[in-house]
Amino acid sequence: MTDSPHTNRSTPKPNEAPKAAGIHPPDQSEIMIRVEGLRFQYGQRVALQDLTLSVARGELFGLLGPNGSGKTTFFRILSTALRPAAGTAAIDGHDLVQNPAAARHRLGVAFQSPSLDGKLSVEENLRYHAYLYGMRGAAMRRRTTVLLERFDLDSRRRERVETLSGGLKRRVELAKALLPKPPLLLLDEPSSGLDPAARLEFWKILDEMRSDEGLTVVVATHSMDEAERCDRIALLDRGRLVVVDTPEALKKEIGGGFLTLHANTDAHALAASIGEQMGIQAAVANGRLRLEAADGLAVAARLMEAFSDRIRSITLGGPTLEDVFLAKTGRRLYSDGGAP
Repeated sequence: MTDSPHTNRSTPKPNEAPKAAGIHPPDQSEIMIRVEGLRFQYGQRVALQDLTLSVARGELFGLLGPNGSGKTTFFRILSTALRPAAGTAAIDGHDLVQNPAAARHRLGVAFQSPSLDGKLSVEENLRYHAYLYGMRGAAMRRRTTVLLERFDLDSRRRERVETLSGGLKRRVELAKALLPKPPLLLLDEPSSGLDPAARLEFWKILDEMRSDEGLTVVVATHSMDEAERCDRIALLDRGRLVVVDTPEALKKEIGGGFLTLHANTDAHALAASIGEQMGIQAAVANGRLRLEAADGLAVAARLMEAFSDRIRSITLGGPTLEDVFLAKTGRRLYSDGGAP
């Protein structure tokens, strides 16, 4: 397993569990988030079980997993909205249970559900959020102006939030979360509901903020595109940590070539036929077939010869994070109807 985050600048190497013997954890000053043995459950359903990980200062860290994997529960614990049933968690050295107020002042949060007041203007939303953090006077006005300009919202500062597009609202959410200059930002499904252009602009601004302010960002997502942007990712499945590493290292670990088939007919029926006639197992997700093939070109030719009337297209490529998830858990990251 690769220990160091994959990043363009020098980033500390956070300790992950399990680790090989002889590898010592870094100094506390290098760690922004430290979690050990974290557990939480809703009634009889366990949402997080023995979660242990750490996030380095300045890192872009991703939590990747399907709905119900525990990502949002973990974020609620980090934001002190939930108290863990067991285990410990600390932000910048502040324990979330023993000193939640200090931990809250170290982070900004943008959950998937909007937290803006639609009847207030953009500037009013920022101003009232600033008051919650004790920001007043000239310092508050300067910081508000900086963020309005950075997020290209200055010309809309007096417009009601309810009149804005989804992309602009998301910018206001991010600006609000960054008002008190937190060293840590938690983003839950950050680009959910955004069109491709707005998504690219959102990440461009976030990258600039990371570079300018040394921000640590943790992203909870089920989007592989967002996960690919991260220095490291943690795969979560049913509340358990599966593995932590860079996206490149995880894909390299399973290796091989993969074929993606778009079917003209029922994808599940085609997968069954391929299994019966060729002995090749194909996973079906989102109407596509995905199968591993060491000799991809030869297998593609055989498939087209046998099923040319049922296949619209075949794409040959390397493994994806979805393939990694399947290899590590035996389940698909995206499944039709949620079935394994």
